[in-house]
Amino acid sequence: MGRDKLRILWLKAGPLHPLDSGGKIRTYHMLRRIAMRHHVTYLALSPHRGDSSWTERANEYCHSLLVIPWREAPKYTSVFYHDLARNLILSSLPYAIEKYHSPALENFIRSRRPPEYDLLVCDFLAPSVNICRKPGLPSLLFQHNIESIIWERHYRTERNIWKRSYFRMQWKRMLRYEKAKCRCFDGILTVSSSDSDYLREEFGLDNVIGHVPTGVDIDYFRPMQGVRGRENHLVFTGSMDWLPNEDAVIYFVREIYPMIRAAVPDVTFTVAGRNPSSKLLSIGRSDPSVEVTGAVEDIRPYLASACALVVPLRIGGGTRIKIFEAMAMGIPVVSTSIGAEGLPVRDGKNILLADTAEIFAENSVRLLADRKYAKVISEDALEHVRTNFSWDAVGRVFESRCMELLNKLGVSK
Repeated sequence: MGRDKLRILWLKAGPLHPLDSGGKIRTYHMLRRIAMRHHVTYLALSPHRGDSSWTERANEYCHSLLVIPWREAPKYTSVFYHDLARNLILSSLPYAIEKYHSPALENFIRSRRPPEYDLLVCDFLAPSVNICRKPGLPSLLFQHNIESIIWERHYRTERNIWKRSYFRMQWKRMLRYEKAKCRCFDGILTVSSSDSDYLREEFGLDNVIGHVPTGVDIDYFRPMQGVRGRENHLVFTGSMDWLPNEDAVIYFVREIYPMIRAAVPDVTFTVAGRNPSSKLLSIGRSDPSVEVTGAVEDIRPYLASACALVVPLRIGGGTRIKIFEAMAMGIPVVSTSIGAEGLPVRDGKNILLADTAEIFAENSVRLLADRKYAKVISEDALEHVRTNFSWDAVGRVFESRCMELLNKLGVSK
């Protein structure tokens, strides 16, 4: 093995396929590029009795695959609520972290040493619960989000007193855990300069080595020639079993959409993404102008059908790949500041930003009513992402950060 070829142990909380979330998409495309130059072992928890077909596609992004069986309680089942209650009473960890603990995975990681692997990459904070103290390998935490910020925003926006109390407790638990665990790694990478600054300034960390920008598959996401969009049609895309996305759609439908409809009576709205809750499905059933699709095989036709992508997030962290995907297809975007947080975009030039329901509705109506203006926004956005944010470029940045960390630690490659 060449001296510049790393042996990377990539730790993930679960399978990559299907590619139905922003985190999976980011990891998949980065790993594909990294595996072209380095030896990647993908180590992941795999749900008992889950669909194992994803293992057949693992050779797309790694050289070897190690799977640890793991039981995940499906949401809203009796087992899920039992685990939730047990966590509340018997644990000091946030549930979103504790549920990924696996003694088998913990023991495996504890026994790894160089030269078997040169670098351990922990992808997201969740699987770090299986890393006790400082691992025996040079280690890098890849923070797609700052998790405690997400839980704080859940708490700040929730109106129900019981849910609000629960979110506050989970936020405080996550904050304690995240601050402590981040110090266990030799280096930390984020997905935006603002996230890196936050970890340095608010957590007091000196092991943040920088950020890796969000990318987009510019060959896959491109304007669809000959496809005519639906008149006055808006779309939201994302994993609907992620609470920030569900909150965004409910907020949009309740507080923003009525104002848009008052100005554009024939407006329609599609929510495309996996595992919508019964609450979201009921919205689609009660309003014929709103469609909730559930999981879709290909998101591109849904984006191509829209006059604009709306991203009304009030909760969340990291960066939103969906925004770059829409931009790469020539679809204009209206977003909250939180929705576009961390992305190098410019309000009024390649995106429209709005942090009140009234301004969000006004911006949406403007894109529907003024197609020339919408085209100016979308064309600038298209050029911006195609020039600067291919996954090839992002993969090279990640690789250089890994080398930088190992050089800093005195590991010669």
